[in-house]
Parts: sequence; structure tokens; C-alpha cells
Amino acid sequence: MPLTFEVLGGPQRDNALFVKVDTGQSQTRLLFDCGDGCPHQLGPSELREVDHLCFSHLHMDHVAGFDLFFRVNFDRTSKENRIWVPHGSAEIVQNRFRGFMWNLVDEKQPGEWLVTEVAPETVRTTRYLTKEAFRAAHPLSEVARDGCAIFEGDGFTLEAVLLDHGTPSVGYLVREHDRVNVDTAVLAAKGLAPGPWLKRLRGAPAGPGETVEVNGAVHNLAELQREVLVTTRGASIAYLTDFRLTPATADVIVPWLRGVTTVVCESQYRATDADLADAVKHSTSEEVAAMAARAEIGRLILFHFSDRYDAAGRRELLRDAQAVFANATFPDGWW
Repeated sequence: MPLTFEVLGGPQRDNALFVKVDTGQSQTRLLFDCGDGCPHQLGPSELREVDHLCFSHLHMDHVAGFDLFFRVNFDRTSKENRIWVPHGSAEIVQNRFRGFMWNLVDEKQPGEWLVTEVAPETVRTTRYLTKEAFRAAHPLSEVARDGCAIFEGDGFTLEAVLLDHGTPSVGYLVREHDRVNVDTAVLAAKGLAPGPWLKRLRGAPAGPGETVEVNGAVHNLAELQREVLVTTRGASIAYLTDFRLTPATADVIVPWLRGVTTVVCESQYRATDADLADAVKHSTSEEVAAMAARAEIGRLILFHFSDRYDAAGRRELLRDAQAVFANATFPDGWW
């Protein structure tokens, strides 16, 4: 599958989500949150390839594993070092950068970090340099948001919504671009031999009257695209954690999640403990299951449970969710 993922951590441990988008020509790795022990599950070699570190928010259980990530990448130049955070959080990230002794760096020290704050209407990026021991914050850009999209990658779009956890918490969604493939059976039936012309066939929609030559014969490109190409909807995965799922919030995120393949969502409490969920701005398993049912998603993966529940309690929590949305489950290996 072009889009793969792994939920990191475990019950009664910090959690995170690792997503990989593979177009066949390139791979993009995204890490959502960085709880204690989570980066260790990936290992240094995989951590060095992470393209985007996307924080929901900066409470301790979501950033406690950052030191290892930063240690292996602080001077990386093979690709951009990109961090995404809720608005108002860049200064906290800068303090994490500066929380080490940098007496041996000089003006030749490589390493550049881009921290982008997601606000309701804008995304603002600030640049920090290893050679400066991260002392200065260099404003780089501030652009208006185009709907929920915050980044266009190779083969995917990264989207975000702001949720309420008493502090802004970012919910993320990775949408793989639709995949366009050639129906080889139709190609053979039409007697068309594969060749370099297929690259144009799979490219942009044909212009008015545009043609393509195949084996010396001229064909109408628009007709070939209609007959030979098969478009498959891309996979998608959302990451939602640490937020209070009120009816008003559900009304906002249900349309956003409509038809999403997989939603990885916090489930801190059972419905019987809804008063606790309300007090600390978390959500219950029944609430997120109802959201999943309304949005008609493919699969709901529950994680980030309260420590008040032992294994038996977590099974009850899951049963509560499945009574509302049948395709609710735990991450693989969490049983």
C-alpha cells in the first residue's frame, strides 16, 4: 500500500503515530507527536528520514521523546527539518532547542529548523539555526490558510483543524492523492502498445482537440484518457488526540473526516466517566464512535486511554465504542 502507518507506544504509555507515503518514486515520513519511548521504536536510521514532525500540542506526554529525535537530526542537511505546532508554541520549541550546551558550535555548523505554527486563519513559519545555538528566531513567512490544507507534499496533502484541550490542539489528516493507473486489459483490447506516450496519457487532462501518436496512428487524447485510465481514490489517515468532543466540535470535524480511510483517535474515558472527560477536556469512546459513524469513515483506531482503566476496563471501553461504530478497534498488538 502506498500509505502505511504504525501507532507507537502502548496502553498506559505515551503514544504517537508514524505515517509513510510511498509514491513509487519517493517516500515521505511523518511523525505525529513524540511521546516518551516512541522514537525509540523507529530507531535512529528511520528517525533520520522523518520529513515532518507534527505536534498536536506540547503537553509533556506528547514531547517527552523529542530529545532522541533532535539528537539524531540537529545538524541534518539531507532534507528540511520541519516541525508543526499549534499557534503560540514556537517559543516552547525554541526552548527545547536551547535546552542543551552549544559551546562547540561555530558559524560553519550545519542545521536549520523550520517551525510552523498552525493558527485559525494562517500558518506562520519561523527559522532557527544550529550555528546560532538557536538563540534567534528568524520570521520566514506567514500565509493565509486555504481551507484545512497546510502543506502539499509529493503524493499527498497534509490538513489540519484546531481542537480545544484548554489549549489549542491540532488534529491532522494525511490525504493521499488519487492514483491514476492504466487498465492494461483495455490497452491490449485496443491494440495499443505501451510506450513513452503513456506518461502523457497519465498526465494532465487533455487540452481541446489534443492528440497523441501511438504506433504511427493518431488518437484523441481525451477519449483515450476516458477509456484507458482508472482512477482509484487515495487512502487517508487522521490523527486526533487530546480534545473535548462537544456537539459543536463534532459538527465541524465530521464533514472534514467524511469518508476518511482510517481515524486514529484518543479515547480517554468510557461514557460512564464523561464527567471526568469534561473536566480535563478529553473525549469518551462512545463520543468518538458516534463521530466516526456520522462521518462514515472506514476504520476507527482508539488509543491514548486513561490510566484508570486496566486491560478489562479497556475492553469495556472498546465494547462501548463498537456498540456505536462496529469497525472500532485498538492498534495492532495492543490486545
